[in-house]
Amino acid sequence: MTDTIELLEAIGRNASLRHASAEELGKVLEQAQASTALTAAVVFGDSSRLTQEFGQKRMDPPNSSQGLPDEEEEPDQEEGEEPLNPPAPDRGKSSLQ
Repeated sequence: MTDTIELLEAIGRNASLRHASAEELGKVLEQAQASTALTAAVVFGDSSRLTQEFGQKRMDPPNSSQGLPDEEEEPDQEEGEEPLNPPAPDRGKSSLQ
């Protein structure tokens, strides 16, 4: 019996297999001596049949609160107001130019 993961990888790499009908792919899997679960999943279009081969593992969704912290925003400056953080004076330049 051929490894199911290897067969799934081969199907994914080969465009003719990836786009083949369920009947055509089922025949290819039988010739490759694929597992009963994989062949049934393809023929019946039911990927849940693979849980008997791979087992079912609960996958928790990612916690969205673990994102990056928000950056602090500077308050908006009204037109005509002095900037809160004035630019630093140019160093090394003479003011007499």
